[in-house]
Amino acid sequence: MWLILALLSAVFAALTSLLAKVGIEGVDSNVGTAIRTLVVFFMACGMAFVCGAKFSPAAVSARTWVFLILSGLATGASWLCYFKALQMGDVSRVAPVDKMSIVFTIVLAVIFLQEHLTMKAAAGAALISLGTLLMAL
Repeated sequence: MWLILALLSAVFAALTSLLAKVGIEGVDSNVGTAIRTLVVFFMACGMAFVCGAKFSPAAVSARTWVFLILSGLATGASWLCYFKALQMGDVSRVAPVDKMSIVFTIVLAVIFLQEHLTMKAAAGAALISLGTLLMAL
């Protein structure tokens, strides 16, 4: 099931790039990011409601709050940079560079989470880096 959801995520991410590129024409990229963020916020709240998720701020640990807030700040920074890059460049070049996040994630997971780096993962990261370089230049 995780693979199906991951593939759907990739399809929606691809649509995000295309739709955003068209959507930010004539609009400041930060305004476009703000509009997108509002939509995501209301969609996430709606899904939580529909799924019957229970939310009690007191039941969430301080550590969880800190890391989710930091994750949200990183997401916001990523989106702001991505939308500005989309506004300035071709989506067919911006999107592959954005996907270098895969390589950065692997490296950071090894450094900070002490995850084991397999030869297969290292080779995949190297190929992603090479492919990104070829597509971006």
